[in-house]
Amino acid sequence: MFVAAAPSIADLVDRLGHEGADEAASAPVEALARDRYLHWDKLRHLEAPGGLTGEQWWLRIKLARSAELRQLPLTDADGNPFGYTLPDLVLRHLHRIDQRCGGEVAMGGTVTSEREAEQRFLVNSLMEEAIRSSQLEGATTSRVVAKELLRSGRAPEDRGERMIANNYRALQFMREEMGEVLTAASVLELHRVLTEGTLDDPNAAGRLQLPGESRVAVYEDEQRVHVPPPAEQLPERMRLLCEFANEGDEGEPFVHPVLRAILLHLWLACDHPFEDGNGRTARILFFWAMLRSRYWLAEYLPISRLIRNAPAKYGRAFLETETDEGDATYFLLHQLELIERAIEDLDLYLERKIAEQRDVERMLDSVDGLNGRQIVLLTHAVKHPDHVYTFAGHAHSHRVTHETARADLSGLAERGLLARRRGGRAYRFEPAADLPKRLKESTA
Repeated sequence: MFVAAAPSIADLVDRLGHEGADEAASAPVEALARDRYLHWDKLRHLEAPGGLTGEQWWLRIKLARSAELRQLPLTDADGNPFGYTLPDLVLRHLHRIDQRCGGEVAMGGTVTSEREAEQRFLVNSLMEEAIRSSQLEGATTSRVVAKELLRSGRAPEDRGERMIANNYRALQFMREEMGEVLTAASVLELHRVLTEGTLDDPNAAGRLQLPGESRVAVYEDEQRVHVPPPAEQLPERMRLLCEFANEGDEGEPFVHPVLRAILLHLWLACDHPFEDGNGRTARILFFWAMLRSRYWLAEYLPISRLIRNAPAKYGRAFLETETDEGDATYFLLHQLELIERAIEDLDLYLERKIAEQRDVERMLDSVDGLNGRQIVLLTHAVKHPDHVYTFAGHAHSHRVTHETARADLSGLAERGLLARRRGGRAYRFEPAADLPKRLKESTA
C-alpha cells in the first residue's frame, strides 16, 4: 500500500511563494471541505475549488487544521509530536458512541441491565474477540474449532490454538486483574499472557525489545511502511504511554475518553515495542481504556472481526497519520467509524439471538423444571445438532461450578433431550437426534 507523503506548510510556502500562499490563505471557507477529512494522497487527485491549484487547496486546509491541532505526548522517533483535531465528523461520532456504548443496551424492546447482559453474552463475546484478534495476526484455526477449544477448556494443539487461548486469557486478565491504573508492569504481563508459547524466542514474551536486537518493522505487500523508534527509547515511551492512559477527565487539555482509548491503540502500535503481538496488545489496551471509562458495552463489540474484514482501511489509517506529520485524526476517524459499525452489528446480533431464544422459549414454556442455563443450551442445541457439551465447557460458558454444570446436563439427559456418551474419562453430551420433536412433545 502506497500513501503519498503530505507536503507540510513550510514545504508549500516554499513552492508557492508568498503570493501563491497568500491567495491560498484567503480562500473562502468552502475550500476546507469540512464534510470530509481528506489526506493529500486523495485530495491531489480531485479538482480544487475556486480556481485554486491542488497545492493551494491543501495549504488552505493545512492552515485551518494546524490552528486547531491538539498536541499529544506521543512523538515520532525524532521527537516530532503527534496531534489531532476535532472536526464535526469526530464530534458526531463521539456523540453517537456516548449515547449507545455506555449505561444500558436495548434488546428486543426491553432494556437489559449490565449484569443481565454480562450473564448472557459476555463469555461468547470474549471468545469471538479472542478468535478474531488472533486470526487477524496469523492464527489459522477455524472459528468452529476455536469455539470448541475455548468452551471445552482443552489444551491447545498448535500455535494457532495457543494464540486464541492466550488471547482469551488476556481479555480476562484485562478485565479482572489490570485494575484502573495502567503500569508498565501490567502492560508487560498482558503481553506475556498474550504470547506465551507462541514466539520464536520464548524469552521475548513479556518484555520490551532490547538495544542490539533487530527492531520489528511493519510491512505491507512486502514493502516496509513503518519503522518504529529505536529500542533505547522504549522504556521512556512506555512510561509516557502509561502516564497518558492514567490521566483522568480533569486532565488539561481534556481528552475525550473514547479518543484516549483509540490513541492508546495508536501509540502502542506506533512504538511496536514487542517482538510480536503488538496489534493484539494495542487492541486490548483500547478495551481496557474503554472499560475504565465505563463504556461497558465496548468489550462486546466485534472490533477485530471488522478490522479483519477490511485490513487495508486499517493499515491506510496508520499510514495517513504517519505521512501527514503525525495527524492522528485520520486514525481516530477510522476507529470511530469502526466502533459505530460494531455497535450496529451487535444490535443486529442481539435482535437475532433474542428472536431465536424466544422461539425456543415458546416451545419450552410448558416444560417444568428447566433453568435459564438449560434453556440457553437447548436453544443452541436446536441450531447445532452436532455440538458436543461437557461439564467443563458448560461450567466455563456460564461461570458456574462443576457440580452445577453436572446437574444441568445430567438433568437434560434424564429427560431424553441430550444423549450421554462416555468419552475417555469424561462424559460427553450430544443433542438428541430428534430434539425438536421431543421439545414439541414435551410442550404438548
